[in-house]
Amino acid sequence: MFFYGIDSTYLLLVLPAVIFAFWAQSNVQSTFKKYSKINVPGMTGYDSARIILDANGLGNVKIERISGNLTDHYDPKANVIRLSDSVYGANTAAAVGVAAHEAGHAVQHAVGYTPIKIRSAIIPITNIGSNLALPLVLLGILLSQPGLAYIGIAAFGLSTVFQLVTLPVEFNASNRAIDALKSGGRMTGEEISASGKVLRAAALTYVAALAVSLANLLRLISLVNRSSRR
Repeated sequence: MFFYGIDSTYLLLVLPAVIFAFWAQSNVQSTFKKYSKINVPGMTGYDSARIILDANGLGNVKIERISGNLTDHYDPKANVIRLSDSVYGANTAAAVGVAAHEAGHAVQHAVGYTPIKIRSAIIPITNIGSNLALPLVLLGILLSQPGLAYIGIAAFGLSTVFQLVTLPVEFNASNRAIDALKSGGRMTGEEISASGKVLRAAALTYVAALAVSLANLLRLISLVNRSSRR
């Protein structure tokens, strides 16, 4: 069906965003690999996260090791930072930066950082909306019910809002990480700069995710408008 096919809206809107997303993902992998060659004597990913947590009175936040590559994340429900194999015990600028970033998320939750509170609050409705969006749009087009299709578009728009709110959350966590590493006094300027480059590369993946979501939203609007005029 044309709804899932390749047309001008896909080529002009979605495809460039998808290419950007692939590039961003490849870039973060290569950047992490590059700065994994810069050693940070006496500090591992685990150490950097632990130091930042303790400095912010978050000794209750645990740090666990998980398998995978760049699967690092903070789980607010379990109050645990999970660091991947390439980060947990690695004493590299890349590992230290990634771990510090995750500690930044823990600090955000602890201080009640507004964007992360908003993101957490909209996760349930975002999940529901993303599941209902395309079926509603498709039904609206098939049944010639533009109102139903626009409800689907609004539901899809929730995921775009989620991606938008994610940007300040991620950028702020990275800023907190770099500030903490600078104030810690245990890294050279070159090491901190390398950590920052890894985090900036990672941030681009969230920009790309927003671009893909926005492109798909605009495409849905275009397709529904085109269908309603027939």
